[in-house]
Amino acid sequence: FLQVYQLSASDADYAADAESIARRSLKNLALSYLVRTEKDEAIALAQSQFAAASNMTDQAAGLRCLVNSAAETAAAFKRDALKSFYEQWSHESLVVDQWFVIQAVCQLPGSLDQVKLLLKHDNFDIRNPNKVRSLIGAFCGQNHIGFHDASGEGYEFLADQVLVLDKLNPQIASRLLTPLTRWRKYDAKRQALMQAQLQRIKAQAELSKD
Repeated sequence: FLQVYQLSASDADYAADAESIARRSLKNLALSYLVRTEKDEAIALAQSQFAAASNMTDQAAGLRCLVNSAAETAAAFKRDALKSFYEQWSHESLVVDQWFVIQAVCQLPGSLDQVKLLLKHDNFDIRNPNKVRSLIGAFCGQNHIGFHDASGEGYEFLADQVLVLDKLNPQIASRLLTPLTRWRKYDAKRQALMQAQLQRIKAQAELSKD
């Protein structure tokens, strides 16, 4: 994977043609596999790419790799990179959305706790549909490990947010509920936990028609 990464890297100016996009995609895929080894040199490579990136695609890819690494050496890099990325792009709403997504879909233990913390972030507004999709929607719809934890805490979290949103934006609340409606796809324990949250939502007084 290191060879693939090195061969796909380029010092050329950013370009949006098909070949350049494919090269970046392959390079960042190779980087993600390298970081999974948790070797110090792989973590350093991700940190280096993040710090030296000339485009947001590579910068975000480096950040994503660091955030998803359980390596001890990644911890400090991760905190600094998240802070740096946010400070650099805090004026760009769509990029901040991506910052939320990267953290929401993190496959490491504790991702739900991080999502709950981010609900209190100054740049998160539960009345903003894009922010809701980027944090709550991304966790519940894309973070299958975190959302489907055997404890059922992910299901309870989603039900809590749906009940809040039902009073603010019923259409968003309805769409956000989708992962729970797929309960038939899972094992008996998870089915029961998901159904329990659906019943809790249904039992609420003054629930919207959506």
